Order: sequence, then structure tokens, then C-alpha cells
Amino acid sequence: MLVVDRLAAYLADHSVRGLALQEPAALREALRELMTEADESIRPFDHERLGKMVDLFIASGIQVHSPGSMGRQFTGILPLPAVFDMVGSIVNQPASFYEAGQLPIMAERVMAVELNRFIGYDPERFAMLTTSGGSLATLTAMLAARNHAFPDFWQHGCRSLRDGEIPAVMVSEDVHYSVSRAVGILGVGAEQVIKLPVDAGGRIRPDCIRPKLQEARARGLKVFCLVATAGSTSVGAFDPIDEIADVAEEEGIWLHVDGAHGASLLVSDLHRRKLAGVARADSLVWDAHKLMFISAPCTLLFYRDRSKSLGAFRQQASYVFEKEPDQYTLFDSAEMNFECTKRPMIVGLWAAWSLYGRSLFADKLDYLCALAGAFYEYLKTQPDFRVLHRPESNICCFRYVPYAMSDEDLDEFQIALRNAIREHGTFFVSKVELSGIAALRCVFSNHLTTMEHCIALLETIREIGQGWLGAGAQAARAQGLESRV
Repeated sequence: MLVVDRLAAYLADHSVRGLALQEPAALREALRELMTEADESIRPFDHERLGKMVDLFIASGIQVHSPGSMGRQFTGILPLPAVFDMVGSIVNQPASFYEAGQLPIMAERVMAVELNRFIGYDPERFAMLTTSGGSLATLTAMLAARNHAFPDFWQHGCRSLRDGEIPAVMVSEDVHYSVSRAVGILGVGAEQVIKLPVDAGGRIRPDCIRPKLQEARARGLKVFCLVATAGSTSVGAFDPIDEIADVAEEEGIWLHVDGAHGASLLVSDLHRRKLAGVARADSLVWDAHKLMFISAPCTLLFYRDRSKSLGAFRQQASYVFEKEPDQYTLFDSAEMNFECTKRPMIVGLWAAWSLYGRSLFADKLDYLCALAGAFYEYLKTQPDFRVLHRPESNICCFRYVPYAMSDEDLDEFQIALRNAIREHGTFFVSKVELSGIAALRCVFSNHLTTMEHCIALLETIREIGQGWLGAGAQAARAQGLESRV
């Protein structure tokens, strides 16, 4: 009850608070002080010490359940899935093999069918598995794509390649950094990453794909995977999947959709259209821990064709893999999954979906997207703020421009503001660079956040900024900010 009472108080605290960064050396010392010095015998259980451990854990993290937390793609969670996280930790059932984790394995299959209703893959052909994070899911999907395009690569590596078959990947200029990491791990090389221009909203321009493909072929490159994004990390933009799929299908290129952030909008009747064409993707990443209010990690990797999912890894191991599957081992997922041992991460999502249904998730998502839109409209009315894009989801980026200053100074000003807001302790926002300029970034992931909190954030920014700039900034604002950049 000691831990439960503390967590209950934490969830009940709706005060506006940001991130309380602690000096690393002091935090390290606090952890050491909570460690027992008993080496020769087991020390009696210390309830007071446990309470201090929990308190320190809660205090030192991002306050995701606070209305003031707007900085990251970490979401306040539904309490129910956390209960099943605890159950899963205690019963300790790894979820890659049916005999070890029967319920988690079957929950994956059940939720795969349930969520595929919103994707639209052929029910008889698709596959879904869980992974520990979107980065690992993207790496796994791109590995399957590479082995599909270069069947001998797994066995013989680069020696299997012929002239004009240097592997290459095509991505957005605003692609998530995990894709670049995956490319490096796969041995493709940064020089073989072809970046596609984006429009003013941060979306891939489909008209640029074919010219870029021609340039790649002229360099002796074979593009085996095209990565589109559904909900970019920087601004929450959605690439036009349908138009991109037209080219990918014509050219025989694997289309992978990084929907780590935005795939959750598929469950919303209002926002599903933003992923139009996703059923044409060969693979799709979906992070339930971002906008489905589930504890991290809980990533879902979908394949349109199950047979292709089996191409990611080509190994034999008699101690785990079966030459002749039976009714139980038929449900093992280890052959498709990088992890041999993984947490039963799907169980919390299954439990919440089972007890509450789709509408709970859809209503929260609709509210958060509407809040981002309302914040955008309000920012446009504020002469000392400049909003940089129209939100497509729950992310809104902007700049505080109290009066004219150089581009370099204005960039430094935004970064300094972000750091000062973090130190202030009431709100937590992040930063991003868009088209070479620094901006403040709000990610609305908590349904307790309202427009009143957003307005209070802007007033805090003004208070901090004008405190630095002094009378000059105040005078400029009083004159209508006519000289602002």
C-alpha cells in the first residue's frame, strides 16, 4: 500500500508543473544514500527507504500527468495498463514463444486483428508483432525489405551484390533519426540515403520521387526501401502515403511507413483520413506508448504480407526454433522478431481496449488534436509570437519574437527561452529546428491540458523574455511591435 498510496497521490495531483532537473552529481549521491551497506547478510526490509526511493523516482522524471507537461512524446498513461505491467513483471512471461507467454502471444494476435480493421490489410495475409520501441521496429522492417530486394545478402553480405545493385534507401528530409541509425546498422551507408524534399508543411513532395530515383540509378544505386512518415517528430506532419505508394508500387520498392507517432490517429473517425493509403504500405510502425496512453515501450510492427516478415531473420537454432511447428509453436513470433526475450507489452493495450473500447482512445486523440489547432489559432492573434505551421496532429511549433533582432540572435533567444522555461519548473516544452531556424515545440499528450494552460505558458514566456530584454522589449511591445522580425 505504501507504493500504491504514493502513486495514487501522484495521479491525483493536477497541479501545473514542468520538469525539475536535478544536478547529476547530487542525484547520484541521493541514489547511493538509499543503498544498503549490508554485504554479509540480508538486511531487514525498510519501508521508509522504499518510500524515499519511490518519491525520488517520481520527482526526478517528466511529470507526464501534469497539464504543464508539453515537451515530449511521452504520454500520461491509463492506470489500468500499468496494473498489467506489474502483473507481467511478477509472473515474468516473455512474449516471443507461446509456451512461455501464452496470454501475451494470443493478445498480440487478437489486437492485431482488432487494429487491422483501421489499417485495412488483407486479414488472411498480414502479420503483426510487438517490439521494444519504434527504432527497433523500423530496423526490423528495413532488414526484411533489404533481404527481400537482395535475397543473398543475409548469407553472403556485400559480395552478393552485382553492378548497379548498391543498396539505397529513400527518405524524407525530415525523417526520424532512427531511420539513419537503421541504415548504418544495415551497412547501407549514409551516402546511399536519398533525401526527398518536403513542402511547407513538412510533407514529402511526391513529384520529386521519380527524378530522385533517376539520379540514384545514374549513380549505380538500387533503392530497395522508401520510408514515409505518418506524424513526423518535428511538427507531426503526414506524408501523402497514397501518392507515394503509386510510385513505390510501379517501381517495385518496399514502402515502409513510420507511424510511430501518428498511426494512432487511425482509431479516430475524424483523423483517419490523414493516413489514406496506409493499407498499401509493406510495413507500418505504430507506437501505442505515444498516443494510445500506454506505458512505454509498446510498439506494433505490421506487415502487409506475412511471408515477407519471415525474411528479416534467416537462422536455425534447435533450442528455440521448430522444424515442424505444432498447434502451439505455430504462434511463436521469435522468427520475425529481433528480441528473443521481450516484455509482454501488448497486454496493457489489450486490457484497456477490452474494458473501455475504441472510443476512449479516439476521444482523447480528437481532443489533443483540437487543442493543438486551437493553440495555433490563438498564436496567430498574438503579435509577439510567430506560429510556424498549421498542426496536423497534436504538435505545434512557434517562436517568441518580442521585437526585431538578427536571425542568429533570434535562434539563440528561442533556445535560451526553452532552457529558462525548463528551469522555471511550471511548464515543460521542447525545441526543434525547422528549415534552419530554432523554435519552441509543444506536444499535447495530456487530456488535462487546456487552452488556459496554453495561454499561461505564453505569459510565462513573455515574463521570462521581457525580464531579459528589459525596458526596450516592453517599449517595443507597447508600440504594437511594429519592428518585430
